[in-house]
Amino acid sequence: MQAEIITIGDELLIGQVVDTNSAFISKQLNKIGVSVYQITSIQDDKEHILQALADAEKRVDIIILTGGLGPTKDDITKKTIAEYFNDTLVKNESVLQNIEAIWRQHVRTTMLQVNRDQALIPSKSKPLMNRLGTAPGMWIEKAEKVFISLPGVPYEMKALMEYQVIPKLKGKYNCPFIIHKTMIVYGLGESALAARIETWEEALPKHIKLAYLPNLGKMRLRLSTKGFDEKQLKKEVQDQIDKVIPLIKNEYAGLEGEEGSVEILIAKELTKLGKTLAIAESCTGGTVAESFTANSGASTYFKGGVVTYSTQSKINILKVLKSDIDTYSVVSSQVAEAMAKNAQQLFQSDYAIATTGNAGPTKGESDAEVGTVFIAIATQTGVYSQEFNFGNSRIKVINKAVNKALEMLLKEIFKN
Repeated sequence: MQAEIITIGDELLIGQVVDTNSAFISKQLNKIGVSVYQITSIQDDKEHILQALADAEKRVDIIILTGGLGPTKDDITKKTIAEYFNDTLVKNESVLQNIEAIWRQHVRTTMLQVNRDQALIPSKSKPLMNRLGTAPGMWIEKAEKVFISLPGVPYEMKALMEYQVIPKLKGKYNCPFIIHKTMIVYGLGESALAARIETWEEALPKHIKLAYLPNLGKMRLRLSTKGFDEKQLKKEVQDQIDKVIPLIKNEYAGLEGEEGSVEILIAKELTKLGKTLAIAESCTGGTVAESFTANSGASTYFKGGVVTYSTQSKINILKVLKSDIDTYSVVSSQVAEAMAKNAQQLFQSDYAIATTGNAGPTKGESDAEVGTVFIAIATQTGVYSQEFNFGNSRIKVINKAVNKALEMLLKEIFKN
């Protein structure tokens, strides 16, 4: 069973809005065994929409559209769908009642005719009641094909997908199970990882597919398969994971969606050990700290952090010796280690991370080459640092530094 997602809106094509709807819809469909064949973004243009519908109908079983269902004149999706099916728009009383109820509860202004007109839907469609907005979803069947139109507002679309579209699709089709398991690996590049697991990869059963998904500072290995025996599929995939873990045990951080992110794994280990963490950042500008505080419960192990971006702030706040800065440079192992040790003392923590470097594009207060970063880890037994060069792209330098700092800390924690 295959689906195509069509997102409608000029704002998507000019980069004003990022299409997050397709990612959400794809995940929801995948959970019930529907494969997404294609994702298409098109203009708010009648001919463009008509052509996209015709093309999708030839390719797939399920066509899902998002966007273009608002009350204004530039929202033309509903009229165009009616034209595609040689249909007319008719007032749906249930939809109108829903719109009026939402208006009474949440809107203080007078309802206009354009708002009432949102109750007009193609006569061949079944409404998908939108409890969070005034634009209804629509479900139209043609032979064995299903056409679904959803509002583009993400939270409205998500509610309709979860509570109406997915249950209806599961009731209509007998879909296979699609199983994905993604392993997170730190500290190995794609080529090195491929060489490490080559024999295991060559022995994979033909119905289990492996994908390498590189990211800054980490690799994701995704195993995928599909079929109608869910229990057997899950067992086969887990058997393969069990076989490969011994080959990457020192770099393996867990499964995505479980312990997949290294900061969550660190959080669990620190909490289990009853240990705490502090952070001192320069070139990473608070990004390391944010990776922890973005998750609930961080206060149980994360004591605090400082962003000492300027040289003077390192002296004033972290008490880094000016003589060390003058002698070794602000971007150096000596300064990174002093930052880590002093942050550890300042916050009375068990571990501390420090970053200092030159993210570019100019050299700033140091003569160090752009991309140079020193990362230090302080523990209860000492402090050490490593030097890296992460290239000349500022965003990449920062992100790589964050990932490497987390990787170094995780390895240190695992020594216990």
